[in-house]
Amino acid sequence: MSKILVTGGCGYIGSHTIVDLVENGFDVISVDNNSRSTPRILEGIEKITGKKIKNYKVDLCNFDDTFAIFQENSDISGIIHFAAYKAVGESVEQPLMYFENNLVSLINLLKCVQEFNIPHFVFSSSCTVYGNPDVIPVTEATPPKPAESPYGYTKQMGEQIINEFSKTAQAQCVLLRYFNPVGAHPSILIGELPIGRPANLIPAITQTAIGKLPQMTVHGADYDTRDGSCIRDFIHVSDIAHAHTLAIKYLIEGRNSKRCEVFNLGTGNGVTVLEAINAFEKVSGVKLNYVIGPRRPGDVIAIYANNDYAVKSLGWDIRYGLEDMMSTAWKWEQRLKLDEKFYQSKPVDLN
Repeated sequence: MSKILVTGGCGYIGSHTIVDLVENGFDVISVDNNSRSTPRILEGIEKITGKKIKNYKVDLCNFDDTFAIFQENSDISGIIHFAAYKAVGESVEQPLMYFENNLVSLINLLKCVQEFNIPHFVFSSSCTVYGNPDVIPVTEATPPKPAESPYGYTKQMGEQIINEFSKTAQAQCVLLRYFNPVGAHPSILIGELPIGRPANLIPAITQTAIGKLPQMTVHGADYDTRDGSCIRDFIHVSDIAHAHTLAIKYLIEGRNSKRCEVFNLGTGNGVTVLEAINAFEKVSGVKLNYVIGPRRPGDVIAIYANNDYAVKSLGWDIRYGLEDMMSTAWKWEQRLKLDEKFYQSKPVDLN
């Protein structure tokens, strides 16, 4: 059984990926300093999988503490690296914090990959690397445009660092550019837990619908799109998670043709913000209280994926549609309301 280290394992996509890895026979350990997550999400993982996951409460920007994880786990055969700050708007306001956290943590990890001869490395990248593309859908060969935010630049730089690293290192690498992960695990035992006011659309929708937020804002309805709002490629988080398992298997089985490969993870369908709101209202039966506001700095106008390469090469099968995404997100929000004290009280380290 291969041991996989998941960084940011208590986070949204990291937690769902741990579940998928365990269900596919992998041994998993996590590292997450819980600065933007709660260790209590590990209890949900344990309920789903029947496995207790060890989490190292370590800041990956601290090299010595990071190094110690690898000293203690000499049998790590692969890393899936999620841990990063990810709010576009916050990155515009605090660019240095984003560059420091997202790049130093990556470099520290790669130093350990090199020192301990870790053979497989999967990087959580983003469609933000494409900037505002000239043509959509974007393929893996679409030339990157200037990023629209410091967050996007950290992903572009991260990819460049890994590409250069892979030319001389022994590790085989995969860069997964995902689009807009939404929804919750079908068990509704884990899901998205934004810290503070949500920066992403779907938790903003569900928090408004349940009354946590009095009103939500659609950031711009004057774009050159079919209804004036931005277009995004929403994909269920469990589909995204499974792609990470497939990527690790792809590397372990030696099916990669290059030392560093790139895959788009999206449904291939562009959905506007207003269409997403309508889909939620249909599934939930709740009329959403929203207003049209000004454009938000850092937002890309329209982007969605051509996912043919991931489907063909990884054997990736998208199982969930837009209504599934909205339904599980809404059920998760309703559960959070019931378990509000549990999830929002001060986190306690379970390990």
